[in-house]
Amino acid sequence: MPQHDADDRLPEIALVGDLTDNEAELTERLLDVEPGGECIIYFDSPGGSPYCAMSLMTLIRLRGLRATGIVTGECSSAALWPFAACQRRLVTPCSVMLFHPMRWQSEENVGLAEAAEWARHFGSLEKEMDALLADLFGASFESVDNWINPGRYVSGPELAKAGLAELVSFDQLSTVMASIRPSANGKPRSRQAVRSAD
Repeated sequence: MPQHDADDRLPEIALVGDLTDNEAELTERLLDVEPGGECIIYFDSPGGSPYCAMSLMTLIRLRGLRATGIVTGECSSAALWPFAACQRRLVTPCSVMLFHPMRWQSEENVGLAEAAEWARHFGSLEKEMDALLADLFGASFESVDNWINPGRYVSGPELAKAGLAELVSFDQLSTVMASIRPSANGKPRSRQAVRSAD
């Protein structure tokens, strides 16, 4: 039977709560995974800043991470982009995803010219991000847009039926987790790294 070092566990990252509040920690955790490595990301987030979502999604793709995303509760709004960037996406019968148009919120006092520029930029950003989300999911723009506009809660079974994730029943969770083979810091294990027990 193979023996593994204690640090051979697959990196696990919890993306929980508001993305913006946890951006620094989430970024650090993603950077801890070797480029091209594997990791598991657990999602239970109502979303956050679209810029934070883009940054996390970009890190996953730029570093070629072979991430398995699992929606343990909610994966809504901006949290959808890093989830869609995962190579493998798992949902349960109780997973919920909220697709909706981007929302602009600002507590800053801005002048009319700056507000007008922000509105122009925001409209362009929204279109680009919606198209990118469909592309990341490997879905048609129209199918994702039907959920985004005017906004819709999508269940785990619905997302799986659309072919955008795998549906895992609660009694299958431990079996599925066992099938995600750990390797040294997410890197594929070389033959030399696996030693037989004495």
